[in-house]
Amino acid sequence: MPDHAAPFDPLASFRLDGRVAIVTGASAGLGRRFVRVLHAAGATVVAAARRADRLDALAEELGDRVVPVPTDVGVDADRVRLVETAVERGGRLDVLVNNAGISFVAPAETEPLERFEEVVSVNLTAVFRLAQLAFEPMVGSGGGSIVNISSMLGSVGATPVKQASYCASKGGVANLTRELGAQWGRKGVRVNAVAPGWFRSEMTDVMWGDEASEGYVRRGAPLGREGDEHELDGALLFLASDAASYVIGQTLHVDGGWTAV
Repeated sequence: MPDHAAPFDPLASFRLDGRVAIVTGASAGLGRRFVRVLHAAGATVVAAARRADRLDALAEELGDRVVPVPTDVGVDADRVRLVETAVERGGRLDVLVNNAGISFVAPAETEPLERFEEVVSVNLTAVFRLAQLAFEPMVGSGGGSIVNISSMLGSVGATPVKQASYCASKGGVANLTRELGAQWGRKGVRVNAVAPGWFRSEMTDVMWGDEASEGYVRRGAPLGREGDEHELDGALLFLASDAASYVIGQTLHVDGGWTAV
C-alpha cells in the first residue's frame, strides 16, 4: 500500500515545539527579538538580562512560554542559577543563545585595563561558561544547539570606531565556536555563531542620526545600509533548529556584505 503520511514539509525542521531555550541579553534590541523568534517557532524561552522589569513585560506580552530570569552574565552564580532554572522549569535544555554583550570605544593606547577585562569577561568568558554549564543538560536532552552572537568585528577591525576590547572578544568568540563545535559535535551539541554587521541597537544607538556614522555604514556595506532586526531571524532560527543539523563550528555573517569586500 502506498504511504499516505503527512506531505513533505521542508519548513518542519525549523520548528522548536517542545524545546527549551535560553536567550541572554533579552531585555532589549536584538536579544528581545531573538526571544520572539524562538517563541514563535514553538520553544519555551528562558529570557535572561539584568533589567527585570523589561523581562517581566516581555513575558506578560508573549505568554506562559517565556520565563524571565534576572541575570548578570558577568557573575558566575547568576550563570549557574540561569541554567538550573531553565532545566527546572522546562525539564530539559535544547538551545542556548549567548547574546549578552557590551562594548567600549576608546583608542587602544588609553583604554583602561579594567574596561578591557570587563568587555572580555562579558563577551567571551561568559559565553564559554554558559556553554560549559549547558553542555550536560543538552546531552541529557538528547542533544542541543548553542548559538553564540559574535560580530563581523570578530573578523575585521573596527577602526575608525576604536574598540580593541570588543574586537578581541568577538574574535575569541569566533574561534571558541570552532573549537567547541569540534569538541562537542559527536556528543550531540552543535555550536555555531551569528556575526551581525551594523544593526540598530542600544549598543550602536549613538551612530544613528549622525551623518558621518551613517555614511560610514552605507559606504562599507555593499547593500548600502544597516541591517533591520528581522534580517537576523532566519540565521538564528536556522542554527538553533534541526535545519542546521549538519552545521558545526561555523560563524554565519549577516552583515550586508561588509566582510565580503
